[in-house]
Amino acid sequence: MMHSQTWRRAEIMLLLLAAAMPLSFGVWQALLNNFVIERASFTGADIGLLQSVREIPGFLAFTVIFVLLLVREQRLAFLSLIATGVGVAITGWFPSTAGLLLTTLLMSTGFHYFESLRTSLALQWLPKETSAIWMGRMLAAGSLASLAAYGLVWLTSDTLHWDYSWIYLLGGGFTVAIVSAIWLLFPTFPQPHSQHKKIILRKRYWLYYTLTFMGGARRQIFVVFAGFLMVEKFGYSVAEIAQLFILNHLLNLFVAPRVGRLIVRFGERTALSVEYIGLAVVFAGYALVENATAAAALYVVDHLFFSMAIAIKSYFQKIVDDRDIAASSAVSFTINHIAAVVIPVLFGLLWLVSPAAVFWSGVAMAVVSLVLAQNIPGLPSAGNEVRWGRVPKGETVPAEKLSL
Repeated sequence: MMHSQTWRRAEIMLLLLAAAMPLSFGVWQALLNNFVIERASFTGADIGLLQSVREIPGFLAFTVIFVLLLVREQRLAFLSLIATGVGVAITGWFPSTAGLLLTTLLMSTGFHYFESLRTSLALQWLPKETSAIWMGRMLAAGSLASLAAYGLVWLTSDTLHWDYSWIYLLGGGFTVAIVSAIWLLFPTFPQPHSQHKKIILRKRYWLYYTLTFMGGARRQIFVVFAGFLMVEKFGYSVAEIAQLFILNHLLNLFVAPRVGRLIVRFGERTALSVEYIGLAVVFAGYALVENATAAAALYVVDHLFFSMAIAIKSYFQKIVDDRDIAASSAVSFTINHIAAVVIPVLFGLLWLVSPAAVFWSGVAMAVVSLVLAQNIPGLPSAGNEVRWGRVPKGETVPAEKLSL
């Protein structure tokens, strides 16, 4: 039977999905700053507004729980990724503030639903002992696809001189085509544990929620303002930004799988401590840098630290009730985006006064995260979630009392 073919496994499907997403999102990200400045005359405040709108679906990611009452998790992941591709494909045809807000909202809704579902499916299907290794491979697969996306941007913009609209259309179209093929070729895989279809917040997951919240706040410094700094202050072109992304992902192909092995060997606390110390140094560098080459070096190092965030997911997989995974993955995306909805707008205004102050704020966030990471036990498990501030196992905040 075809279903017995060794390549038609859940792990392989997760790797392919991880590669399909960056083909569209990578094109969107690489073109964004130049596109909005050249075609829509955006300021720092405008880009902050756009990025805040982009994060609204992330804030509402908990609603995926209710959609799962109607659609299977695997199928919804496919539909979400197709929505991402369509949103990117039509971006270039709407070079105005209103048009960009609408296309970004469509792209982002698909993106954040997919990311929540991909995390949930990975935590359900991958073995706990080696999940960090598989998640490292998924990052590497995404990096390989990102290389293709940024290479595409570089080729079409710098060599072929294509218009933005056609580059966006090609990148989004690739994602839609690949996901459609995956949908046809792979079977529907069973879920090992029946998942709760309601909002669940457990007190014993408090450290995971807090680290997730801080991660969402810090990430905005890189996603929104580091790239904007490269274009506005140092005048990087589309092709040069694409080259930076290519370098980032070439390095990530080598680093990400090894990060997964290091997490398995040394534990989540050590990996996250390295990440947060490194990010504090990088953000301080952004605040002080006056040289374009030095800024590019900081940008590359900054990106490499993101692979360390695998440790937060593997920590959670070790402490979570198996039936909570889908609901908790969706809720954690909402928690991750509480700050992300607000920070781009507020920091966009702060940027108009002092770009350096934005990055010094990032240093403070990294230091707070470093302190929190020290509370992760050496061997996390259900009932051993934290070193200090334990909560009785199984305590839950009922869904009807939530006000998300």
